[in-house]
Amino acid sequence: MYLDHFGLREAPFRITPHTEFFFAGANRGATLEALIYAITHDEGIVKVSGEVGSGKTMLCRMLLEKLPENVETVYLANPSLTRDEILHAIAEELHVPLQDGHAHLLLRSLQDRLIDIYATGRQVVVMIDEAHAMPPETLEEVRLLSNLESNRHKLLHIVLFGQPELDEHLGESSMRQLKERITHNFALEPLRRSDIANYLMFRIRAAGYRGPDLFTPGAIQLISKASEGLTRRINILADKALLSAFSENKHQIDNRQVKAAIRDAQFNPMRDSSAKPKTWIVGACVITAIAVLAYLAGSYKSTHPADSTTVTQTPAASSTAPNPADRPNAESSGSANTTVVKRTSEAGASGAAATASTTPEVQMPTLAERLAASREWLDTAPNSHYFIQLLSTDGSNQHDVEQFLDNIVRTLDSRQIRVYRSTLSGHDRIGVIYGDYPSPVAASADLAKLAKSGLESRPYVRSVSKIR
Repeated sequence: MYLDHFGLREAPFRITPHTEFFFAGANRGATLEALIYAITHDEGIVKVSGEVGSGKTMLCRMLLEKLPENVETVYLANPSLTRDEILHAIAEELHVPLQDGHAHLLLRSLQDRLIDIYATGRQVVVMIDEAHAMPPETLEEVRLLSNLESNRHKLLHIVLFGQPELDEHLGESSMRQLKERITHNFALEPLRRSDIANYLMFRIRAAGYRGPDLFTPGAIQLISKASEGLTRRINILADKALLSAFSENKHQIDNRQVKAAIRDAQFNPMRDSSAKPKTWIVGACVITAIAVLAYLAGSYKSTHPADSTTVTQTPAASSTAPNPADRPNAESSGSANTTVVKRTSEAGASGAAATASTTPEVQMPTLAERLAASREWLDTAPNSHYFIQLLSTDGSNQHDVEQFLDNIVRTLDSRQIRVYRSTLSGHDRIGVIYGDYPSPVAASADLAKLAKSGLESRPYVRSVSKIR
């Protein structure tokens, strides 16, 4: 909405991680290099901890891109997996034949597969996100997996990403064996005020801005205090401040715009665990008012070219796949730093919501039709893309798969549901998957939303290259 007003190519403060916006200052770049070295040269478990919104996901995304080609990665974003399920998830990513009800045989098969991979000169790294939320027995399975080794080397490298609660769990006496196997600990500290000034300028420059400093020293001080140095909060406040400045036809962010952003964000102090969540009603009204003013300002400029430069309205960035928890008749949608204002004009509203409200219900495709459509999708989907594995079962359980599909189409977008059949190593299996995402981080964002929809199948993220 404000891109042309500030001369930007794209939104600079999206909270969805994009590696071109990775800020190497404040020791982030050095941490990334140290992580790569620890993974490729050491044999212990690596731990990365940081507060919510401190940049762990961005660091994980960068790690996935920067690791050498001989390193094969397994990314696990679902922390609620049981000890058997995490074993199945890793084995499936590495194309190990799955044998239901035989965990000891699966572990042996996994070790044989890891030995084969090691013999080709490659490494396997398992990255576990949100590790602080893993059940104790699953963390114990992680420790046992770290024991898999050849005569001289570890066969599996493990990186744990988690909030500070992970350190608390590892401090318990029952976790001491796992803690002793952690050879590298990395902590993402909040940004200092001087770092925040550099961070803000780096992000807007990366988005195409070429003018003088946008944020005044007073604005930076307010952002520093309200965000407590957490990058996600900085992004949210900066985005709201830019929107407020655009609505006022200002080209610099001062205290006035930042204070409006702070009022709207309604952040609770990170270190005050006793603080109760505040109501979102006032914040929603404030940001909606800002968005409406911004829209009116854009409309005025578009219809009065003599008074000002025409503003091109750009939709807010979002995930490539629909929100699985959304319904077709949803009134509005948005993310932490994006507000979408629903408008109806004489020309008519367009988009998925409008189509869903006027299109009659159609018959759902059969299992055979889904299998055929999924084969077509797999022929064209890039190897670098990801999806969410909803179900994997024996090929003889076709009736169970059909019943599972009947249940999930009530809450998920049927167009994003696919079914495949695999005969890996002679074992006939049927899998149900969801979505098509350009990165594991984007898939993980929808995975978190899936958890709220009540699915009991323990979904997790996989890559297209793995299913091939």
